[in-house]
Amino acid sequence: MTEQESLPVGSPVDDKAARHPKRLRLEGTYTIVEPLDPARHGDSLWQTAGGAANQGLWKYMHSGPFPERAPFDAYLARITAGDDPLYFAIVDRATGRATGIASWMRIDPAQRVIEVGGIVFTRELQRTRAATEAMYLMARHVFEEMGYRRYEWKCNVLNDASQSAARRLGFSFEGVFRQHMIVKGRSRDTAWFAMLDSEWPVRKEGFERWLAPDNFDENGRQKTPLRHG
Repeated sequence: MTEQESLPVGSPVDDKAARHPKRLRLEGTYTIVEPLDPARHGDSLWQTAGGAANQGLWKYMHSGPFPERAPFDAYLARITAGDDPLYFAIVDRATGRATGIASWMRIDPAQRVIEVGGIVFTRELQRTRAATEAMYLMARHVFEEMGYRRYEWKCNVLNDASQSAARRLGFSFEGVFRQHMIVKGRSRDTAWFAMLDSEWPVRKEGFERWLAPDNFDENGRQKTPLRHG
């Protein structure tokens, strides 16, 4: 064996590509994740994410804030025009109102890598079972139906809430890309997180244990926090 032949290599992987995500509907107990439609979801999203009162939601986003309705409608039209990112509305099953958005993005079926991003959780959605369930539904579809090996989450390193959410949802921190972007005229260092297909069974078990109705008391408070493993 030559010196070159003895060098270490990665484990073998079949060359079957993952599937490109489609505009589909994912239904849970508390929420529905469905293709973002400005005509259908625009009014409720404007009420929960637009206007002067909600400008803080957009601090770390590439777009926004939207004090006026017309630019908000233009934003929704723009982000729903393509299929990467592929945007979805997060709809509360009880009220039928869209209270958040999320997308699959940087989609690479050949390498079986996909990212969840463009996430806006309104105050109505934050810290709810619906918010966690929406992320569970999207992750489950990525691994179990589309065949991806790696599911990524990236955020501004200054966005402590997003980093905490990634860790709580079972994404592992992998490092910081320094001076990765210029966003709204400011330098952004980006924190990278990922979840692997080999980790999904344990992550799934943690989600389902937390989302179970008997994990919440009569006031809707969790009895045990979300844990993976």
